[in-house]
Amino acid sequence: MAGGATSAMTKAGQVVLMGFDVDGVLTDGTLYFSAQGDAMKAFSSLDGHGLKMLQRGGVEVAIISGRSSAALELRAANLGITELHMGIDDKRAVMGELLARRAIGFAQAGYMGDDVVDLPLLRACGFSAAVADAHEEVLGRVDYVAGKKGGSGAVREVCDLILRARGKWDDAMAEYLA
Repeated sequence: MAGGATSAMTKAGQVVLMGFDVDGVLTDGTLYFSAQGDAMKAFSSLDGHGLKMLQRGGVEVAIISGRSSAALELRAANLGITELHMGIDDKRAVMGELLARRAIGFAQAGYMGDDVVDLPLLRACGFSAAVADAHEEVLGRVDYVAGKKGGSGAVREVCDLILRARGKWDDAMAEYLA
């Protein structure tokens, strides 16, 4: 954790809108293409459930990706994520628009990325996170570094952290422990 455990928890507790990159965060970053040119992606079911729990816990989820793919559209729809932004060059600007529509500031936003193209948005948000295998320039500039790699539960780890920081963990777990 670049910013320290207490700082990361405090910042995560302020998040009301959490954004995620895709390639290298929601996936392992490997790009698969069929012979017909269709992009295929593998997503973690643990991460998916974490995103659903985060939404049920009152945090809006956005996906902001530099690439576009039909696979990502299907995955976002499956998870009930309506703020899907693909083919984005300026991720910070997109997050700014999302926040402006909700009349909230960057201090209440979080983003999870893995590469240097994510740095402008990571640095703008009140809470920033990266996967364990993120680029070294990113690892030293975020509030929280997950112990897991992209596509392998890192997103779930951050979702759980935010729920705990917001005091929503017990509510999130109640239906599973009843």
